[in-house]
Amino acid sequence: MGLAQYSDHGMFAPRKIADAFRTTSEEVARTVGLGKDAIQRKERVRSDKTQRRLREMVEIINKVEPRFGSALMAYAWYRSEPLPGFSGMTAMQLVREGRADDVLDYIDAIDAGVHA
Repeated sequence: MGLAQYSDHGMFAPRKIADAFRTTSEEVARTVGLGKDAIQRKERVRSDKTQRRLREMVEIINKVEPRFGSALMAYAWYRSEPLPGFSGMTAMQLVREGRADDVLDYIDAIDAGVHA
């Protein structure tokens, strides 16, 4: 899906992300390692940290969506599928630890034919 679907006035919008993944804004916040305040207060939603974490999740899901056929299935993979080479951690757990680049590198390596 396009990034515009997840944004509002040039910022990632937790509510729109939640709607796309058929969940709640609070769950989206937990999924990226943020508290409820980060998605309820306008100034916190606009913060660099909140926007970065939301962007990282959306980038990862957009990158794997073609494999799964839908954003909803890609979101399920993001939350629940342990990644080989990361001690059984999921993409969600890695993003929560600030390791989104590792997930993106892993996806790129798989796309290039390198198996983890």
